Amino acid sequence: MQVEQFNYDNKIVRNFGIATIIWGLVGMSIGLLVATQLIWPEMNFLNQYTTFGRVRPVHTNAVVFAFVGNAIFMGVYYSMQRVLKARMFSDLLSKIHFWSWQLVIVASAVTLLLGYTSSHEYAEMEWPIDIAITLVWVVFGINMFGTIIKRRERHMYVAVWFYIATFVTVAVLHIVNSIQLPVSLWKSYYVYAGVQDALVQWWYGHNAVAFFLTTPYLGMMYYFLPKMANRPVYSYKLSILHFWSLIFIYIWAGPHHLLYTSLPSWVQSLGVVFSIMLIAPSWGGMINGLLTLRGAWDKVRTEPTLKFMVVALTAYGMATFEGPLLSLKQVNAIAHFTDWIVAHVHVGALGWNGFLTFAVLYFIIPKIYKTPLYSKKLANVHFWIGTLGILFYAIPMYWAAVVQGLMWKEFTPEGVLKYPNFLATTLEILPMHMMRAVGGALYLTGVIIMTYNLIKTMKAGKLVANEAAEAPALEPVVTREPTQHRRLERKPVLFMVLALVAILIGGIVEMIPTFTISSNVPKIASVQPYTALELQGRDLYIREGCVNCHSQTVRPFRSETARYGEYSKAGEFVYDMPFLWGSKRTGPDLHRLGGKYPNKWHFDHLLDPTITSPGSIMPAYPWLIEQTLDNSLLDKKMNAMRVLGVPYSEEEIQNAFTNLQKQADEITADLAANQVEVRSDSEIIAVIAYLQRLGKDIKAEAPQAADEIVLSDN
Repeated sequence: MQVEQFNYDNKIVRNFGIATIIWGLVGMSIGLLVATQLIWPEMNFLNQYTTFGRVRPVHTNAVVFAFVGNAIFMGVYYSMQRVLKARMFSDLLSKIHFWSWQLVIVASAVTLLLGYTSSHEYAEMEWPIDIAITLVWVVFGINMFGTIIKRRERHMYVAVWFYIATFVTVAVLHIVNSIQLPVSLWKSYYVYAGVQDALVQWWYGHNAVAFFLTTPYLGMMYYFLPKMANRPVYSYKLSILHFWSLIFIYIWAGPHHLLYTSLPSWVQSLGVVFSIMLIAPSWGGMINGLLTLRGAWDKVRTEPTLKFMVVALTAYGMATFEGPLLSLKQVNAIAHFTDWIVAHVHVGALGWNGFLTFAVLYFIIPKIYKTPLYSKKLANVHFWIGTLGILFYAIPMYWAAVVQGLMWKEFTPEGVLKYPNFLATTLEILPMHMMRAVGGALYLTGVIIMTYNLIKTMKAGKLVANEAAEAPALEPVVTREPTQHRRLERKPVLFMVLALVAILIGGIVEMIPTFTISSNVPKIASVQPYTALELQGRDLYIREGCVNCHSQTVRPFRSETARYGEYSKAGEFVYDMPFLWGSKRTGPDLHRLGGKYPNKWHFDHLLDPTITSPGSIMPAYPWLIEQTLDNSLLDKKMNAMRVLGVPYSEEEIQNAFTNLQKQADEITADLAANQVEVRSDSEIIAVIAYLQRLGKDIKAEAPQAADEIVLSDN
């Protein structure tokens, strides 16, 4: 048998590892800033570019795509070469992949801070960056499949299955969720509207968690945990069941983010059913990982990498139990829009993704630098301070969620809301938010300790950029494999196609009827398109990231209709591109805000929220008063909307500037009558126009149809 000699490319692994560390420090530092702004809003330094609505998506994208993204590529490039017994397909493609990904991250951060956002959660970047992400992903795919094809190992190990599923599913998710109609270089509108846009976004949002934050990490777990423990994976059969059931079921679960909204009830029910089913494959993976440690638990006491791995797997198990729990309608009715969602996300992000990343870094860096870890003691300190950070973060958020859920829904014996002012709840949970910030600071401190430890490790050794290896060349197949799956593992292209089919079924079943059967989104005759000024105001609302704190959908609960007004209908959102239902209520819902307060109230509230709401943690927006409304793209925006189905007439578009000025003058005159002097062309006038429009197409006193039921909170 001929043995071939070759080299593993460790330089690209080192590069992605360093990027992981740097972006981890950056993303988590921004997260700590965001946490402090929810206690002291002045921590935005009265600067529009560092205010919560703009910084929060920078934090989420920095952690998801910069920290976790680079960690994925570090783990994939290291493990794939070794399980396939081949150097990466192309060193040039590896370099292009690395530097292009870093440029995408920088471009995303800069544009989001400037207010160029599409507002879709975890996909806020505008269309040029979406195209760049697609191209980088293609480069990664070519490099990955090129390596698989030239492999010297006949069968693809389980880690590679998860990498393949990650590649094809993220590609599908990104493309479908990024279909937009460009208006200019940094402005576009989604082709989907309202209910349909919400379905696409949370099909993407939930599965971005599934196939960017979960499946590649499961692949890394299946490679690195056996290496660290020096034990084989507990069960090959369980890994097969885990893989195929996970990728098939996960894709259906997105609608559980939209329970009690105006999404068709049959789609909501599908989301609930498949979310509950998801417990089995998720826990199958956790159990397979933990049982791999049979006979090696004594090593957990001495090896920090295994400590991190055990907590990571435990956090994965907790998060994947909690997700289905939150999809139960009774639980969702209490938990959704509260800090429970924040706690749930961060148990997964800090525990599963963070700790597994740290374990892999502590494993890889000494290996490729051919030197022991500088200090196991420091790694253990990192472990304990990081674990404390997670506890100090998550427990107060669960506590805050219980307080929120109870206060929002509590009525007096007389049948009126006990806490009608939303701000009462906000002030009540401020101590929990302070504890959350302490937890974030502890976790970040652990990462700083790790950074020091790894730098000292690198200095003590020398990078083996090209690590010598050898393996026999692939021989022709002469024996028949005992199982169908073993035969499938020889055929990467067929494997990819089958994985693609598995993940497409759920999305097709949920989306095609929602898009094509008109009864899923009943029309409402009184719902009209936004005026030119309101459209401009809505774009400013999106620019400032207001959807990060305010929802725009009233659920059919007694507590919500008593607090906000008539519950939201699917037909009200047909001209909303993008939808703005939100996923967290740091402030009250705004869907029925129009006409509730005079224009002067909105002016004062945006100038300084504490004028109208003493104790508010909402930041001030003085720049909206100072800055002139940019109308240079107005006709292009309205034409784009008309292409997407909004019934603007030629006359409306031709007279857009005149109509905009007329409405702006009316608001300005009303403010002047209330001793507020402001220019009619300032941005705040457009924002007020939009806020005053919200929910006014449906009258609260309109009689309910026989099949419209407001649910009791009891």
